[in-house]
Amino acid sequence: MADDAGRMPADTPRKPAPFPSREQIVEFIRASDKRVGKREIARAFHLNADQKVMLKSILKDLEINGTVARGRKRQYGEAKVLPSVAVIEISGTDEDGELLAKPVTWPDDVPMPTIHMASDRASKAAVAVGDRVLARLKRVGGNAYEGQVMRRLTAPAGRVLGIYDEIEERGRSEGRIRPIDRRAKNEFVVAAGDTLGAKPGELVWAEVRPGRPLGLRSARIVERLGDGTGPRYITSITLHDHEIPTRFSEAALRQAEAAGPAPLQGRDDLRSLPLVTIDGAEARDFDDAVWAEADPNPGNAGGWHVVVAIADVAWYVRPGDALDHDAYERGNSVYFPDQAVHMLPEALSSGWCSLLPSEDRPCMAAHLWLGADGTLIRHQFVRGMMRSAARLTYEQVQEARNGNPDDSTGPLMEAVIEPLYGAYQALACARDARGVLELDLPERRVVIGDDGAVVRVETRARYESHKLIEEFMICANVAAAETLEKRRVPCAYRVHDQPSREKLESLREFLETIGLKLPRGQVLRPKDFNGILARVADTPETSMVNEVVLRSQAQAVYDPENIGHFGLALRRYCHFTSPIRRYSDLLVHRALIEALGLGYGGSRIEPPVLADICEHISATERRAATAERDAIDRFTAGYLAEQVGSVFSGRVNGVTRFGLFVTLEDSGGDGLVPMRSLPDDYYVHDEKRHRLVGRHSGLEYRLGQIVDARLVEANPVTGGLILELAESGRAVRRARRGGGKGKGKGQTKRKPGRKPRKH
Repeated sequence: MADDAGRMPADTPRKPAPFPSREQIVEFIRASDKRVGKREIARAFHLNADQKVMLKSILKDLEINGTVARGRKRQYGEAKVLPSVAVIEISGTDEDGELLAKPVTWPDDVPMPTIHMASDRASKAAVAVGDRVLARLKRVGGNAYEGQVMRRLTAPAGRVLGIYDEIEERGRSEGRIRPIDRRAKNEFVVAAGDTLGAKPGELVWAEVRPGRPLGLRSARIVERLGDGTGPRYITSITLHDHEIPTRFSEAALRQAEAAGPAPLQGRDDLRSLPLVTIDGAEARDFDDAVWAEADPNPGNAGGWHVVVAIADVAWYVRPGDALDHDAYERGNSVYFPDQAVHMLPEALSSGWCSLLPSEDRPCMAAHLWLGADGTLIRHQFVRGMMRSAARLTYEQVQEARNGNPDDSTGPLMEAVIEPLYGAYQALACARDARGVLELDLPERRVVIGDDGAVVRVETRARYESHKLIEEFMICANVAAAETLEKRRVPCAYRVHDQPSREKLESLREFLETIGLKLPRGQVLRPKDFNGILARVADTPETSMVNEVVLRSQAQAVYDPENIGHFGLALRRYCHFTSPIRRYSDLLVHRALIEALGLGYGGSRIEPPVLADICEHISATERRAATAERDAIDRFTAGYLAEQVGSVFSGRVNGVTRFGLFVTLEDSGGDGLVPMRSLPDDYYVHDEKRHRLVGRHSGLEYRLGQIVDARLVEANPVTGGLILELAESGRAVRRARRGGGKGKGKGQTKRKPGRKPRKH
């Protein structure tokens, strides 16, 4: 009821404002003299919290269909449309090896459109990465275009990383650079005055000079990076290729060397708890320790009390100091088969921030109380001092669990290891209940000998002890996110969005080709994908389906705006458990210290600034993952180089217009079977069904097919493998059994009786 002045009482619920239409939202964005964010839009239309959720969904749809474009700091503007004819630059290839391009000029604050180059046999000139072309552009949806080459223009001078060599050409010595990029088709010529004194076998950076109409392009060496030969050069190439920082500033090194023990004052003394670290045998830094006991509280029968203790990196690395600057620049540690590039100097990563056994170490500890069903009942974070009771490996703990304890695990069985597995079983029940996406994707491990050479490439073993640590870490991460959310402190959430409609439709079409159906017209959950995976378990299609389901998923990123974690089926999640190797975790530690008043080293970062930081560390994470994958490919190629001519069993993991990608079963190496090496025929690329079909012979090559492949070439510099199908192997026999004459958009064909066309 209104008062005398006609005002409503203070506790009267505010009536929500009318929600704007899509047209009104777009008009507001267009009419703004500058790009606007979700906050400005919500304020303009007086939206409440529930309506802001609806606004976010609409903005995402508008972005997907290309009506608006999102730029830096999550601000929106009217989408910029490319003209029908424009000068573009060939920028790279997609996961199927198809060429991608970008506009030559484009505003910094407008999202770059994606241009997929058509496979146009009528093109007047072949193009490669780095070339500029005049192209006809056709918008194919959202911010994506299809480009068709009209003519090739002079390519701009760029930079190339490669191995310098000298060859005898027409009675004289000529310098050459072999690019490390596997997409590069040709070498570069280096004139005598442009070598910068480089010696054969050195890794060099060079500037590419404008191309010549005929012959190889020339380049000028601008930087020498050292020896590019021998087993240890692979990691050096990968580091320089991805521009990963390898040197700490002098100020950061001095700060790390000056570090010392943290004081006990103001900390909980946890040194009496037999906390243990469990890591891989090759690990050198230990940033998490665990302990568990049956909950003594009679009101929680069958429940557990778990402690997850994490190295207190925030005590040593303070906001804005030299160590913080270098850690932020790296974003994370990067791990290669023969070495690691740490986010922090060794004095910290392997010293004061490493939970070494029998040494006092400062920590951030999460006390977690679990119900008998594994649900997280309550939690508490403290700043403590711990002393690790043992440094254990996954193999040791698993052997002890299997009834074969050794001298280290034997004394710990009853008091430590058995309670840990008891708590893990409860957490595993909770995991099953919420329905986590369960992909089965083997991980390659490259074993390096003392001389730096590859001894073998194998599938990394995965034990129940791995899952134990994973579940403990996930639970602690959830508790950290809940604490910060409850205290209203901005958090660098680890978010994983639902698969996009486009990827789901592509997955659905593929699954239908092998008799599987993905539900339509409903919100899909991880358990829906698990149902598909369960149906193909222990069948020849299991690897293929796991891989295709993975490709359909969104990429997990860091974001101050929480949308949950789809893959883990969690409403809130962040990274708290690895601050030695991830800057995101250090941010969460600082936020917890600030929120809970736990002393020095805390900080509160407001969402606009935190959004930029999250974007940066998401990018460094992608950079590290790509570099690690490239290094493994190069080590694998080096390992296989001595086996050229051998025949290996493999599986088709990619089908493109220019050939097949095959994964070798023993080593996990990925190689290309070029179209020109397939039996003579017209081959139609059936994109929806992921297959190549011969029109005349009926030969069919499809995703997931088992083949015998002969190794033709292995290049350790690029990591590339070239294969051909063994004529007497399973490939042709299985392909013939595939039968059928393919129809549809035939992009790549080979005519019988003619010289193979090069792709």
